[in-house]
Amino acid sequence: MTLNPNEDTEFNDALRKHGILPALPPKSRSPSPVLKTKEEEYEEMLDDELRELAEEADEETERYLERLRKQREAEAKKERQLGRFGRVYPIGRDDYTREVTEASMENEPGEDKGLGTGVVCFLYKDGIPRSDLVKRHVEILAARHPRTKFVSIVGDKCIPNLPDERIPMFLVYRAGELVNQLVSWGKDRERRIEGW
Repeated sequence: MTLNPNEDTEFNDALRKHGILPALPPKSRSPSPVLKTKEEEYEEMLDDELRELAEEADEETERYLERLRKQREAEAKKERQLGRFGRVYPIGRDDYTREVTEASMENEPGEDKGLGTGVVCFLYKDGIPRSDLVKRHVEILAARHPRTKFVSIVGDKCIPNLPDERIPMFLVYRAGELVNQLVSWGKDRERRIEGW
């Protein structure tokens, strides 16, 4: 059995006490956690929490909250201006190359060249319950992510003889390439959108 003199055991402590082993070097103290300023706490709050806080705030806090509200509004406005889409665009088979593959190669204003635009192609079929549910989800997602282009097409019009079991299907493109494919989304279990 080998003895590790650096281990913190009762046996080694007894040996150190009698001077057989050298004393352990002092442990470095861990730094105290950095306390957040009020401003940092406010920035992490949701809009509803800020409204509640504003009702009982003093003048200084009120001024800061007003500045923060205006900053958030400006960021949201900028995001809306950059967002070119914001809805689901129905397409046909003839439009697929132009509206999906070629559209995914277009760069967003202010983005790096070659990055392209995200395009989500939603293949569906009316009358299939999970497809109808997912269609509503896609409309919500398109509104939440206006910088991503969402298109929809009837599944068997896009891919001839596509079986209903593979519906709903998502094809995700970026920079002219298919980057992901989700087949029969929601078949295994019901899916939900957070905050809905």
